[in-house]
Amino acid sequence: MRILLVNDDGVTAPGIRALFRELGPNFETTIIAPLEERSTTGHSLSLDKPLRLEKLEEKVYGCSGFPGDCVLMGLGHLMKEKRPDVVISGINRGANLGQDLYYSGTVAAAREATFHGVPGIAVSLVFNSMTDEHRYDVAATVIDWCLREGLHRLIPELSLMNINVPNLPLKEIKGFRQTEIGFRRYSEEIHARIDTRNRDYFWIAGRYEGFSENPASDCQAVTDGYIAITPHALIDRCGRDYSELIGWVQRLNAKYFT
Repeated sequence: MRILLVNDDGVTAPGIRALFRELGPNFETTIIAPLEERSTTGHSLSLDKPLRLEKLEEKVYGCSGFPGDCVLMGLGHLMKEKRPDVVISGINRGANLGQDLYYSGTVAAAREATFHGVPGIAVSLVFNSMTDEHRYDVAATVIDWCLREGLHRLIPELSLMNINVPNLPLKEIKGFRQTEIGFRRYSEEIHARIDTRNRDYFWIAGRYEGFSENPASDCQAVTDGYIAITPHALIDRCGRDYSELIGWVQRLNAKYFT
């Protein structure tokens, strides 16, 4: 299997490196990731400036653009003759739950892959504090399981899979849960400041205030200690059939969490 790894935290971020360590020995794995952090840049593309691609080490490349640019650089240039079988974006430093996926550069990379006919999976590690121990190795193991069990083959056309892994030791995770997109509440604070030239400037300073109650949501699943597997349709069509995915989640729970 050929895998393209991308992210929005940058090519040296610990999440993508954990994936590379986990998947590299068993799959044909290539990293193309931004040279600098591109978090919350959404689905930006560099159409008004040239892109630079730097080979940093074997199968590891840094790109001057955004996460979506990295996917296009892989599909249209570096892996043009041998396209990836799946694009995995992450492991993101923090949650991509609820409507946050619309801001996320991590999810945008998976979305860009999907637009070009390559299965896209976004993966994030959900933690409460930057000072917590960040268990990227656990999330990487989860993704290895998902690939070995064929998750990428169950993603419907023009859909992506968004995975959020709770920041717990593997033995404390309760299992997988197929979920729907929840809703996270944020305050609307704007902090007004004055700079040294007596000009106004502002910071968006909204605080997270919890999520709306929905037992089927990705937010609730992670709070309950489950890995949230959330299909996300990019083009709204009626009659999405996730029956195969439901059975797949049940088989994984029986295999890894019993």
